[in-house]
Amino acid sequence: VFQKWVNREISNFDYLIQLNTMAGRTYNDLAQYPVFPWILRDYTSEELDLNNPAVFRDLSKPIGVVNEKNAKTVKEKYISFVRYENFEDPLGMIDKFHYGTHYSNAAGVMHYLIRVEPFTTLHIQLQSGRFDCADRQFHSIPATWQALMDTPNDVKELIPEFFYFPEFLENQNGFNLGQLQMSKEVVNDVVLPKWAHSPEDFIYKHRKALESEYVSAHLHEWIDLIFGYKQRGPAAVEALNVFY
Repeated sequence: VFQKWVNREISNFDYLIQLNTMAGRTYNDLAQYPVFPWILRDYTSEELDLNNPAVFRDLSKPIGVVNEKNAKTVKEKYISFVRYENFEDPLGMIDKFHYGTHYSNAAGVMHYLIRVEPFTTLHIQLQSGRFDCADRQFHSIPATWQALMDTPNDVKELIPEFFYFPEFLENQNGFNLGQLQMSKEVVNDVVLPKWAHSPEDFIYKHRKALESEYVSAHLHEWIDLIFGYKQRGPAAVEALNVFY
């Protein structure tokens, strides 16, 4: 599979799906759901220029420190994590970590897929029989990216649906997801980047970005973090890639 990918005989999307499968990740387990990378950093331009390297996320860094200003906080947390995370660890049994949450978990999958069943029902069950408050819902792709850049506390990567399933961006079932506290905006369809004119257009351009020359040249760097040698040990510490 690796050689086929290197030879450009299979797409980046197909290679990531196969890697996830080999790593034991599956659509049948929300706790081990397939994980895909954030690949873009430009969610505000009117047009998306895939020939410009500046529109892409730095795939060599964990999402929590793609914004350089978060790196200092993350390093300090690793050095004195008990103080930061309020962990009770009198025996000193918990290994140090950079992030108290994970780039892929069941709640994160439900967060992204809240508008489609069975994930809507699963989300409601998780929230004791009701929708979570609107401000915590997945309501905007640009706002979600901005939140990642503003704080290293949320480190969710993406799921494969961002590259093929436009329906998850639409509230086709008409769920009442509430309204945002500050702006009073009703949470309905997911707000798209300016360069996407519809959910289908977003998926088309996002998939095109995944298969772009830039991502093809740098995807191995992200794979090292998630599936490769930077997951554990000194390489993970150096890469600011240690999870609780």
